[in-house]
Amino acid sequence: MASISDEEDGGRGSILDLHEKFDQPMEEEAGRLRNVNGEKKLSTLLLIQLAFQSLGVVFGDLGTSPLYVFYSTFSHGINDPEDVIGALSLIIYSLTLIPLLKYVLVVLRANDNGQGGTFALYSLLCRHAKVGTIPNQHKTDVELTTYSSLTYEENSLAAKVKQWLEAHAYRRFAILILVLIGTCATIGDGILTPSISVLSAAGGIKVNHPEISKDVVMLVAVIILIGLFSVQHYGTDKVGWLFAPIVLLWFLLIGAIGAINIWKYDNSVLKAFNPVYIIRYFKGGKKNWTTLGGIMLSITGTEALFADLCHFPLLPIQVAFILVVFPCLLLAYTGQAAYIMEHQDHVSDSFYQSIPGSIYWPMFVVATAAAIVASQATISATFSIIKQAVALGCFPRVRVVHTSKKFVGQIYIPDINWILLVLCIAATAGFKNQIQIGNAYGTAVVVVMLVTTLLMIPVMLLVWRSHWVVVFLFTALSLLVELPYFSAVILKVNQGGWVPLVIAAAVLVVMYAWHYTTVARYEFEMHSKVSMAWILGLGPSLGLVRVPGIGFVYTNLPSGVPHIFSHLITNLPAIHSVVVFVCVKYLPVYIVPADERFLVKQIGPKNFHIFRCVARYGYKDIHKKDDNFEKMLLGAISTFVRLEMMMEGCTDSDQSVSDAQVAENDVSFSDVSQGSIVLARSIKGRQRRQLTHMDGISAGSSAAVTACDEYEFLNMCKDSGVVHILGNTIVRAQRNSNPVKKIAVDYIYAFLRRVCRDNSVMLNLPHESLLNVGQIFYV
Repeated sequence: MASISDEEDGGRGSILDLHEKFDQPMEEEAGRLRNVNGEKKLSTLLLIQLAFQSLGVVFGDLGTSPLYVFYSTFSHGINDPEDVIGALSLIIYSLTLIPLLKYVLVVLRANDNGQGGTFALYSLLCRHAKVGTIPNQHKTDVELTTYSSLTYEENSLAAKVKQWLEAHAYRRFAILILVLIGTCATIGDGILTPSISVLSAAGGIKVNHPEISKDVVMLVAVIILIGLFSVQHYGTDKVGWLFAPIVLLWFLLIGAIGAINIWKYDNSVLKAFNPVYIIRYFKGGKKNWTTLGGIMLSITGTEALFADLCHFPLLPIQVAFILVVFPCLLLAYTGQAAYIMEHQDHVSDSFYQSIPGSIYWPMFVVATAAAIVASQATISATFSIIKQAVALGCFPRVRVVHTSKKFVGQIYIPDINWILLVLCIAATAGFKNQIQIGNAYGTAVVVVMLVTTLLMIPVMLLVWRSHWVVVFLFTALSLLVELPYFSAVILKVNQGGWVPLVIAAAVLVVMYAWHYTTVARYEFEMHSKVSMAWILGLGPSLGLVRVPGIGFVYTNLPSGVPHIFSHLITNLPAIHSVVVFVCVKYLPVYIVPADERFLVKQIGPKNFHIFRCVARYGYKDIHKKDDNFEKMLLGAISTFVRLEMMMEGCTDSDQSVSDAQVAENDVSFSDVSQGSIVLARSIKGRQRRQLTHMDGISAGSSAAVTACDEYEFLNMCKDSGVVHILGNTIVRAQRNSNPVKKIAVDYIYAFLRRVCRDNSVMLNLPHESLLNVGQIFYV
C-alpha cells in the first residue's frame, strides 16, 4: 500500500492552493513498494523433473501430429514415390526452422515473466511503448517490480521505433487488431485440435475392423470429447500426474516404431535430410503446392507450446524438446515415410498400418490417451488467453475458476468450456473426416504463427534491442516457411479452411465491440468528470447530511471525481461520512505483488474525509472467493491513515490506542449490511450519537483535524458499516452515429453487457451492501 497523488481539475485562487497543499507526490510513496525477486537456479535433478513434467502439458499437441500428417498431405493418393521424399524433407526442415529455431530458441525467450502467448507479447510492447489503447495508466505504474520497462538513448534504433509506433493512433490500433486476430485464431485452434486429434486416434478402430462405418468412428470421437470437456472443472492438477508418463511413452513408442520401420522397409528415405528434395518437390507444380496445407500440420501445436509456457520455466521446456520431442518426431515421420514407400496404397492410415501387430491395441490406447492430453493442452491455453483478454479489457467478463492451489495458471472457465464443446462436436460431426478438419486446423495455426512473427519484430527491437540484421534474419527465415504454408491453406478455404476464419471473425467482432465501447466509455467518463474545485467549494459536508459509515464509490478513473458521484449526491440527500473513490484497473504486467497492489491518497483537507484508492492487478492476478476485497480496501486505507498519523507525530497515548485499534480492526469488521440501511432509515441510538460526534470533528473547513482524529473517525465509521456504490451504466450510441457504431454499441455490446458477469461478482463484493446508481452514457 502507498499513497497516490491525483491529477485533478483544480479551481482558482485559494481553493487551488488548498488543493495543491494536500496533493502529495506519488513517486516517493510508490517507490516504497518495490520488492525485487531474484531468479532461482534449477538443480540438475529439478531440471530433469520439470522437463519430464513439461512433456505432458506442453508437447501433447505437437506430438500427436504424426497421426494425420501424411493422410492429409496425400489425401488423393501418391503418383510419384519421390513426392514422399520431398514431403518428408519439408517436414524435417519445417520442424527444424519453426518449433526448434523460431520458438524453442527465440520466441519462448520473449515471455512476460514466464507468461506466453500473443497477449504476453502485447503486454511487453505496452510497457516499452505507449501502444495501449486504454489511457488509465499513471507514471508510478512503471515503478512496479514486475513492470521492468527500459529507457532508450536518443537517436538509437529502439528510440526511433518507439517514436514511430507512438506517433499515430492508427498504428496502435493496428497492433491491437493484430493481437486480437492472433487471439481469435488461438481460440479457433482450441476448437479444432480436440476434433482432429481425437477423431484421428479413434480412427484406429477402423484399421483392424474395416466393416465399421465412419459414423461409428465419429460417434466414438464425440463421446470422448464429451467426456474430456465434462471433467475440465476438476482441473489438470487432479489428473496431471498421468499426463507426463503418457506423453513420454507416446514419444518413445513412435520413435522406436519409426526406427524399426526405417530398418525394416526402406532406409533410402534418409536422403530426405538433403534439402535439394524440397526444390524437386516444388517442381511438381500446383498439385504439390496445395499439399503444403497437410505438411504444415507437422508443426501444429507449436503455437500452443508458447501459450502454455506459464506452466514451466524456459530451460526445462528447451531440454525436453531437444532431447526427447525433436528426435522422436523425426524418427516417427521418417519411419512412416519408409513404410509408405513400400505400401503406397496405405497412405490414408499409414500410422496405424505401420505399427507391428503385437503392440497394435496397446498403441491404440496410448494414441487415444495422447490425443486427449493434446486436446487438454489447447483447451487450457484457450482458457488462459481468454482470461488475459478479460483483464486487458478485450473480452466480456466471465467466471474464472481456479482449479489448483499450487499452480495459479490452471484455470477453468465454465461458459467458454461448454461453448468449446458444442463447437468441437459441430466440427467433428460436420466434417466427419480428418482432411477437411486438417484444412481448417492448418488455417488457424498458420495465422497464429504469422501474428507471432510480426509481433516479435517490435519486441526484438524495443525489448531486446537486437541489431536490425538479427531481426531481419529472424523475420526472413520465419516468413520463408510460414508464407508458403499460408498461401497453401488459403487455397483450401472452400474445403474446410473457412471454418476457423468464420470463428475468428465472430470472436473478433465480439472482442473489438467490447473493447471499443469500453474505451469510448472511459473517454466519456474522463471528459465528464467533476472538477476538484467544485468538491472543495461544497465544503466538508458536501452540501448534504453526512451519515455514519464508509461509502466506496467505484469508478474507472484513476484520477478526478467521477460523474457518478455528482449524479449520486444530486439525487440523494445524504452521503457517508467517509467517501472512498475506488478504481480497479489492470496493467500490462503478468502480476502485481500484493504489497504493491493498493495506492491510497486523501483528497482535499482531512475534514472532508474523502480518499482515493487505486487497486492494480496484472492479467494473471486472481480474485478468489475467499479473498475479502472489502477487507483489503479497509486495511489499505487504515494503513495509510496510520502512516499519516505516525508522520505527524501523535502522542504516546494516542499511539498505543491506535495500535490496539489496528490489531482489532485487522481481525474483523462489523456487519457491512448496516451501511446500506443507513441511507434509507432514520438514524437512531448509537448511530445518532456517532453522527453528532463526527459532525463535531468535521463541522467546518477551518477545523483542525489531525491524523489521530482521522484514524479514530475512520474506526468509528467502520463500525457503522460499509456500502459499495457501483454505476449501473447503460451505454448508447449517439443519434448521429454511423450504422456500424450503432450496431456495435446498441446491440452487440448491450447484449454482451447483459450476459457477462457483473463487476460486483468479479470482485466478490457482498450483495447485501451494494448500491447501484443508474446512468446513461451516449458515446
